Amino acid sequence: MSYQSIYRAGLFDGQTIIVTGGGSGIGRCTAHELASLGAHVVLVGRSIAKVESVQAEIAQDGGSASALACDIRDEAAVGATVDAVLQSRGRIDGLVNNAGGQYRSPMKSISTKGFEAVVRNNLTGGFIFMREVYNRWMEGHGGAIVNMIADVWGGWPDMAHSGAARGGMLTLSETAACEWAGSGVRVNTVAPGGIASSGFDTYTPEAKAKILEFTDVVPLRRFGTESEVSGAIVYLLSPAAAYITGTCIRIDGGTPNLRNNWKLEPTSRNQPFMGFHRAVVPELLKNKA
Repeated sequence: MSYQSIYRAGLFDGQTIIVTGGGSGIGRCTAHELASLGAHVVLVGRSIAKVESVQAEIAQDGGSASALACDIRDEAAVGATVDAVLQSRGRIDGLVNNAGGQYRSPMKSISTKGFEAVVRNNLTGGFIFMREVYNRWMEGHGGAIVNMIADVWGGWPDMAHSGAARGGMLTLSETAACEWAGSGVRVNTVAPGGIASSGFDTYTPEAKAKILEFTDVVPLRRFGTESEVSGAIVYLLSPAAAYITGTCIRIDGGTPNLRNNWKLEPTSRNQPFMGFHRAVVPELLKNKA
């Protein structure tokens, strides 16, 4: 069995696309879909073991991928990584800035060091990767960049540091879309809401309890899938999105649209899209079932 993408086979033949945070979750899923469509995917992550594991999966499925260890927060390491890709592949057609992470905490308890660490992980690191890819290749050849943000509309209680970083990435992307349009570089964002992924199993018991309550405020009354996020990313990288730049695709089941005077009704007609043949249901949701 292979990835069941909605896009045509060979869509990205001959292209090289970097996926940061490609060792797990949405990054892993997106890398698999891009590889299934003909791209050579460069998997980037802090853990070489994790990205090499995904590289092996893609090879088993008949795709092409390589793996590089890099901390996106380290300027020198990012520059060296981009140079290594250009040396081995000779081109960079797309960048998926997916790497990031955060922890749950009330704003009053976040230390300055903790705040700065999350911002560097979710904003500064993405900026560095964008800049280095642009300066080293895309300025002279064009390309497409998709940056991961989140459902930050109206603030993000218990995630103030990540909300600030993701909001910053939104406006950073809008700025890059304008400044880099003359070079033929499109820059867009995707904003996932509650997406069922392996990350669910890394949170504290208190955070997991809140996760299980999340679908109570989602109009579509379910979690999204990694495949549904990947599908949006792939679209923004594709030729069909040639006139789309500086925009954001929300993948959130309508969560920001819920008003406190509206009572949600049960729904059973919206079925999840599950294109990723290697997807695994998080243990948290297995336990819920």
